Amino acid sequence: MSAVALPLTGRCHCGATSYEVSQPPVVTYACHCRNCQRISGSAFALSVIVREESLVITGPVKGTNWVAESGNRRWGDFCGECGARIAHGTEPSIGMLVVRAGTLDDPSWFQPTAHIWTSEAQPWFMFADDEVTFAGQPQDTAPLIERFARFGLFPQ
Repeated sequence: MSAVALPLTGRCHCGATSYEVSQPPVVTYACHCRNCQRISGSAFALSVIVREESLVITGPVKGTNWVAESGNRRWGDFCGECGARIAHGTEPSIGMLVVRAGTLDDPSWFQPTAHIWTSEAQPWFMFADDEVTFAGQPQDTAPLIERFARFGLFPQ
């Protein structure tokens, strides 16, 4: 795949809320935790981690808060019209936000560097032998960040 151009753009289901990401993503993953299953209505959610200062959301936004299965306090921004989740982060901020890959205008470049919370994956989902998996939340994300950089999608 060729290099992906910035900015990345995306929007909610109804188009009332849109966003732009001005810097390359840090890492990507597929999360199989029950929270992601509930919010996505699917077996897992595809996530793109971006630097907080690189994301600009335009349009009506509503928020919510919850405690993740990892014990971390989280907040989420949803379109104020259709309810699609645009992004979420951690309290206190760690400088990174999660954008849902399905909201990207062009998600064709997306591939997960890993699958996380596989201990909660649906039993019918089969992981390929060469996929990187974590039963829960990875404690050290540096290897995942390095792996994403090796994909070469966002050359420096």
